[in-house]
Amino acid sequence: MRKLLRFLPFHFCVFLIFGIYVQLYLEIWRFDFYIFFSIHFLFLLILGLVHHKKIRTFLTFGYFFFVGISSVFINDDANYSNYFDRFSNNDSRVVLKVDKVLKPSSFHQKYQVKVIEVDHQKTRGLALLNIAKDSFQKTLKVDELILVNSTFSEINSPLNPHQFDYQKYLKNQGIRQQIFIGKSDFLRLGFGSRTLKGWAEQFRNFVQFSLNTHDFKVDEIVVMNALLLGERKEISKELLTDYSNAGAIHILAVSGLHVGIILILLVKIFSFLTYFKNGKIVQTILILIILWMFAFIAGLSASVVRAVTMFSFLAIGQQFGSKRINLFSLFSSLFILLIFNPLFLFDFGFQLSYLAVLGIITMQQKVYHFFRFKSKIIDFFWQISSVSIAAQIGVLPLSLYYFHQFPGLFFLSNMVIIPVLGFVLMMGIVVSFLSICKILPPFLADLYGFIISLMNGFVNWISNQEAFLWKDISLSFWLLLASYVLIFFGVRFLQNTSTKKMLLFLGSIVVLQSVILFEKFEKHQTKEFIVFHKTKQAVIGFRNSNTIEIHHNVDSLQQLNSVINPYKIGENVEVSFKKMISNVYMFENQPILIIDSLGVYQLENLKNSVVILQNSPKINLERMITAIQPKIIIADGSNFKSYINRWKITSQKMKIPFYYTGEKGAFRMKN
Repeated sequence: MRKLLRFLPFHFCVFLIFGIYVQLYLEIWRFDFYIFFSIHFLFLLILGLVHHKKIRTFLTFGYFFFVGISSVFINDDANYSNYFDRFSNNDSRVVLKVDKVLKPSSFHQKYQVKVIEVDHQKTRGLALLNIAKDSFQKTLKVDELILVNSTFSEINSPLNPHQFDYQKYLKNQGIRQQIFIGKSDFLRLGFGSRTLKGWAEQFRNFVQFSLNTHDFKVDEIVVMNALLLGERKEISKELLTDYSNAGAIHILAVSGLHVGIILILLVKIFSFLTYFKNGKIVQTILILIILWMFAFIAGLSASVVRAVTMFSFLAIGQQFGSKRINLFSLFSSLFILLIFNPLFLFDFGFQLSYLAVLGIITMQQKVYHFFRFKSKIIDFFWQISSVSIAAQIGVLPLSLYYFHQFPGLFFLSNMVIIPVLGFVLMMGIVVSFLSICKILPPFLADLYGFIISLMNGFVNWISNQEAFLWKDISLSFWLLLASYVLIFFGVRFLQNTSTKKMLLFLGSIVVLQSVILFEKFEKHQTKEFIVFHKTKQAVIGFRNSNTIEIHHNVDSLQQLNSVINPYKIGENVEVSFKKMISNVYMFENQPILIIDSLGVYQLENLKNSVVILQNSPKINLERMITAIQPKIIIADGSNFKSYINRWKITSQKMKIPFYYTGEKGAFRMKN
């Protein structure tokens, strides 16, 4: 760890990441490319002229901070003069090229597309394409061109507190606009220039077709597609939930785990080459070729390319014969990937992969040596378990932050699945190859399907042990950072139990406790009134300290899960529910009047009220404003949009603030 802290590429990574975050969230660089390249040239010139070691080091750190800013600026299509949004209007004829086939929603087929032409003007930029579902319509293919005549629209931000921010997620993928079209509102133009990704997709479809000619069960074939081809779109929600609850969801995504297992197997297979002259170099070249062939078969998705790049560096680093080189290789691959695509930094899979590998490299040996077993069989399984524990420590805070649950039996599921996963992968590759060649024996297909079914059955059994699944865990951003500070200094203390490192470790515990106490104090001081947005329903909440009371008019509480659960977890509060039976409420001496479909508002002592319009009341808004003189008028999702538009115009005319939750999100009023 000490050598890592003195490893310059590690510091370059830190300043590069800092620059990426600064540019993405603050957008401090808004100048043109001429100034941009001039500053790069000036930096490099000064670095070439300065010979003082410390000054040159600090200038290099500053340069890589600027490189982080530059990489975000260069990779943002919106900064270019031919960005498609500069040319599109309501009647534009747009040519789209399919870049990626996404998982469909309930009503739409979804694609990531490149906007290559608008009204005969060559353009650039990514967009989200939504096509109304049609059971008779064939799915578009990667690299296919289509012509549409439609309008781009902004991607909606979440309308309730702590809901998943799909707008932010897509922005981090380089997508800011989307387009909706009907099933017959586009014209197929054939294929454009074929890309490597397109050829990979075509080969993957060919493998899938060959496997589908055999009598595999539905859950068997979808797991095979996920394990071998990185194709998860057809996996049922129930099967995904089983793997998630069992702590084995990473098995269904071709990522670092799969590539790492393949790397280990390839090292053992080609180990005989090390006995020959230059054998290690030949071994490494063969391993790299096979790894990238696997990436091609898996469709060259971003997660696969990242994983293969990371393990390619690790494979090269192993030639030096030092365990410390693994850390250097890890950060070198991180540095290279972020230079070429800084938005990888905000991908959940990217973050989890690197933290898992970092955990294994830095902690696995320490965990493994906690116990000693004379039995080789027990020792083998303990070694596998120590890898799983080290990886879990590395990703645990981030997993809790994103997914809010912890599978208590992850230890058992990984101890059983990971030792046989290498065999399952290699057998799957053999089965796929024989299937492509049309010489797959039925007994071998049946055997492989039986093994996959056994794995699915085991995962389902683990998933059903709900007593060991902890859900709705709340972890704030600051608690996330404090947790990793604790892990960092804890690892350093375990590696060298000096007094100084013990004090730093104890200090990190104090920091974690301080964050917990501060958040607890802040939570107990909070009082809040919320009007949630729920289509065709009325939902309001009164929060006092660590509890919130929800008043609603829905028939089933399950309808409120998507609205209330994110708030419950994000704010770490207890929730109670009540049917909405009153039209008048009070929050911190502020009267709140609800005008529902009955249209009753002529009540005493309600001047300057907060007025909430629900269920499309048929009232004369001007007369109501004159009678009550409300402080603000709020319309929730239970109202007709035609009514809302009319109320908005009237409120502006009467100079009364108007708030529609369907546009601005949930209304929140705090003490």
